[in-house]
Amino acid sequence: MSRRLRYQVAVSLDGYIARKDGSYDWIVMDPSIDFERMYGEFDAAVMGRKTYDVIRGHEHEEMMGSMRCVVFSRTLPPQDEPALQVTSEDPATVVRALKEQPGKDIWLYGGGDLFGTLLKAGLVDTVEVAVIPVLLGEGIPLLPPGGETKLVLTDSKVLPESGILCLAYTVPGGAGPAPTIFYVTRA
Repeated sequence: MSRRLRYQVAVSLDGYIARKDGSYDWIVMDPSIDFERMYGEFDAAVMGRKTYDVIRGHEHEEMMGSMRCVVFSRTLPPQDEPALQVTSEDPATVVRALKEQPGKDIWLYGGGDLFGTLLKAGLVDTVEVAVIPVLLGEGIPLLPPGGETKLVLTDSKVLPESGILCLAYTVPGGAGPAPTIFYVTRA
Protein backbone atom coordinates (compact mmCIF):
# COMPACT_ATOMS: atom_id res chain seq x y z
CA MET A 1 0.00 0.00 0.00
CA SER A 2 1.23 3.46 -0.88
CA ARG A 3 2.03 5.96 1.86
CA ARG A 4 -0.55 8.70 2.29
CA LEU A 5 0.20 12.32 1.46
CA ARG A 6 -1.71 14.29 4.08
CA TYR A 7 -2.31 18.02 3.78
CA GLN A 8 -2.52 18.94 7.46
CA VAL A 9 -2.72 22.67 8.09
CA ALA A 10 -4.28 25.41 10.19
CA VAL A 11 -6.65 27.71 8.34
CA SER A 12 -8.54 30.89 9.24
CA LEU A 13 -12.32 30.78 9.12
CA ASP A 14 -12.15 32.73 5.85
CA GLY A 15 -9.80 30.23 4.22
CA TYR A 16 -6.23 31.52 4.67
CA ILE A 17 -3.25 29.46 5.85
CA ALA A 18 -1.02 32.49 6.50
CA ARG A 19 -0.92 36.23 6.24
CA LYS A 20 0.36 37.69 2.94
CA ASP A 21 3.89 37.82 4.42
CA GLY A 22 3.70 34.14 5.43
CA SER A 23 3.30 34.83 9.14
CA TYR A 24 1.04 32.68 11.27
CA ASP A 25 0.86 34.63 14.57
CA TRP A 26 -2.94 34.35 14.46
CA ILE A 27 -2.87 30.59 15.10
CA VAL A 28 -3.93 29.99 18.70
CA MET A 29 -2.56 27.08 20.68
CA ASP A 30 -4.85 24.71 22.54
CA PRO A 31 -3.54 22.53 25.38
CA SER A 32 -5.69 19.60 24.23
CA ILE A 33 -3.59 19.20 21.04
CA ASP A 34 -0.75 16.73 21.49
CA PHE A 35 1.76 18.05 18.94
CA GLU A 36 4.35 15.36 19.69
CA ARG A 37 1.81 12.67 18.88
CA MET A 38 0.71 14.51 15.75
CA TYR A 39 4.28 14.93 14.46
CA GLY A 40 4.94 11.26 15.26
CA GLU A 41 2.58 10.15 12.48
CA PHE A 42 5.02 11.35 9.83
CA ASP A 43 8.60 10.59 8.86
CA ALA A 44 8.70 12.92 5.86
CA ALA A 45 7.38 16.37 5.00
CA VAL A 46 7.16 18.21 1.70
CA MET A 47 6.91 21.98 1.40
CA GLY A 48 7.57 24.91 -0.86
CA ARG A 49 10.43 27.34 -0.40
CA LYS A 50 8.24 30.08 1.11
CA THR A 51 7.03 27.72 3.86
CA TYR A 52 10.58 26.54 4.44
CA ASP A 53 11.76 30.15 4.77
CA VAL A 54 9.09 30.81 7.43
CA ILE A 55 9.77 27.73 9.58
CA ARG A 56 13.56 27.69 9.29
CA GLY A 57 14.94 28.40 12.75
CA HIS A 58 11.54 28.27 14.48
CA GLU A 59 10.02 25.74 16.85
CA HIS A 60 8.37 23.83 13.97
CA GLU A 61 11.76 22.95 12.54
CA GLU A 62 12.84 21.60 15.95
CA MET A 63 9.62 19.61 16.40
CA MET A 64 10.09 17.92 13.05
CA GLY A 65 13.09 16.16 14.57
CA SER A 66 14.36 13.36 12.33
CA MET A 67 11.59 13.84 9.78
CA ARG A 68 13.02 14.08 6.23
CA CYS A 69 12.03 17.40 4.65
CA VAL A 70 11.80 17.88 0.91
CA VAL A 71 11.73 21.53 -0.14
CA PHE A 72 10.69 22.46 -3.68
CA SER A 73 12.45 25.59 -4.89
CA ARG A 74 13.62 27.15 -8.14
CA THR A 75 15.78 29.68 -6.28
CA LEU A 76 17.63 27.75 -3.53
CA PRO A 77 20.68 25.69 -4.48
CA PRO A 78 20.06 21.92 -4.66
CA GLN A 79 20.86 20.02 -1.48
CA ASP A 80 20.55 16.35 -0.59
CA GLU A 81 21.27 15.33 3.00
CA PRO A 82 19.60 12.73 5.23
CA ALA A 83 17.24 15.26 6.86
CA LEU A 84 16.87 17.84 4.06
CA GLN A 85 16.48 17.73 0.31
CA VAL A 86 16.13 20.94 -1.70
CA THR A 87 15.13 20.28 -5.28
CA SER A 88 13.87 22.05 -8.37
CA GLU A 89 12.48 18.80 -9.78
CA ASP A 90 8.81 18.38 -10.61
CA PRO A 91 6.94 18.06 -7.26
CA ALA A 92 4.53 15.43 -8.63
CA THR A 93 7.40 13.19 -9.79
CA VAL A 94 9.27 13.51 -6.49
CA VAL A 95 6.18 12.94 -4.32
CA ARG A 96 5.02 10.00 -6.41
CA ALA A 97 8.41 8.30 -5.81
CA LEU A 98 8.37 9.23 -2.12
CA LYS A 99 4.92 7.68 -1.67
CA GLU A 100 6.23 4.36 -3.03
CA GLN A 101 9.05 4.18 -0.47
CA PRO A 102 8.40 2.38 2.83
CA GLY A 103 7.66 4.56 5.83
CA LYS A 104 5.06 6.54 7.70
CA ASP A 105 2.69 9.06 6.14
CA ILE A 106 4.04 12.16 4.38
CA TRP A 107 3.06 15.60 5.61
CA LEU A 108 2.23 18.23 3.01
CA TYR A 109 3.34 21.02 5.30
CA GLY A 110 1.78 24.33 4.35
CA GLY A 111 1.99 25.85 0.93
CA GLY A 112 -1.29 26.39 -0.89
CA ASP A 113 0.41 26.44 -4.30
CA LEU A 114 2.16 23.12 -3.67
CA PHE A 115 -1.13 21.68 -2.38
CA GLY A 116 -2.86 22.77 -5.60
CA THR A 117 -0.12 21.23 -7.76
CA LEU A 118 -0.17 17.90 -5.93
CA LEU A 119 -3.98 17.81 -5.74
CA LYS A 120 -4.22 18.28 -9.52
CA ALA A 121 -1.69 15.43 -9.92
CA GLY A 122 -3.96 13.13 -7.87
CA LEU A 123 -1.37 12.67 -5.12
CA VAL A 124 -3.13 14.18 -2.07
CA ASP A 125 -4.90 11.52 0.00
CA THR A 126 -6.30 13.53 2.91
CA VAL A 127 -7.09 17.12 3.79
CA GLU A 128 -6.92 17.77 7.53
CA VAL A 129 -7.60 21.31 8.67
CA ALA A 130 -7.70 23.00 12.04
CA VAL A 131 -10.09 25.90 11.54
CA ILE A 132 -8.93 28.74 13.78
CA PRO A 133 -11.69 31.15 14.89
CA VAL A 134 -10.24 34.25 13.25
CA LEU A 135 -11.02 36.23 10.09
CA LEU A 136 -7.92 37.55 8.33
CA GLY A 137 -9.56 39.25 5.35
CA GLU A 138 -6.59 38.45 3.10
CA GLY A 139 -3.57 36.20 2.97
CA ILE A 140 -2.32 32.99 1.42
CA PRO A 141 -5.34 30.83 0.53
CA LEU A 142 -5.74 27.20 1.55
CA LEU A 143 -6.03 26.42 -2.15
CA PRO A 144 -5.23 28.82 -4.98
CA PRO A 145 -7.89 29.45 -7.63
CA GLY A 146 -8.39 26.61 -10.09
CA GLY A 147 -8.18 23.65 -7.73
CA GLU A 148 -11.32 21.65 -7.12
CA THR A 149 -12.15 18.26 -5.67
CA LYS A 150 -14.86 16.66 -3.59
CA LEU A 151 -13.94 15.48 -0.11
CA VAL A 152 -15.45 12.95 2.29
CA LEU A 153 -15.60 13.93 5.97
CA THR A 154 -14.14 11.17 8.16
CA ASP A 155 -13.80 12.88 11.55
CA SER A 156 -14.32 16.17 13.36
CA LYS A 157 -13.54 17.55 16.80
CA VAL A 158 -14.47 20.84 18.44
CA LEU A 159 -11.99 22.21 20.97
CA PRO A 160 -14.15 24.26 23.38
CA GLU A 161 -11.28 26.08 25.10
CA SER A 162 -9.98 27.72 21.91
CA GLY A 163 -12.92 27.34 19.52
CA ILE A 164 -10.75 25.42 17.04
CA LEU A 165 -12.61 23.01 14.78
CA CYS A 166 -10.51 20.05 13.58
CA LEU A 167 -11.74 18.40 10.37
CA ALA A 168 -10.36 15.34 8.59
CA TYR A 169 -11.37 14.58 5.00
CA THR A 170 -10.48 11.79 2.61
CA VAL A 171 -9.83 12.58 -1.04
CA PRO A 172 -11.79 9.94 -3.01
CA GLY A 173 -9.46 7.61 -4.91
CA GLY A 174 -6.56 8.27 -2.55
CA ALA A 175 -4.25 5.77 -0.86
CA GLY A 176 -6.52 5.37 2.15
CA PRO A 177 -8.95 7.15 4.41
CA ALA A 178 -8.01 10.07 6.62
CA PRO A 179 -7.10 8.94 10.11
CA THR A 180 -9.26 9.81 13.07
CA ILE A 181 -8.18 12.97 14.84
CA PHE A 182 -6.06 11.12 17.38
CA TYR A 183 -3.86 14.02 18.48
CA VAL A 184 -6.64 15.79 20.40
CA THR A 185 -6.47 14.62 24.01
CA ARG A 186 -9.82 16.10 25.03
CA ALA A 187 -12.62 17.72 23.11
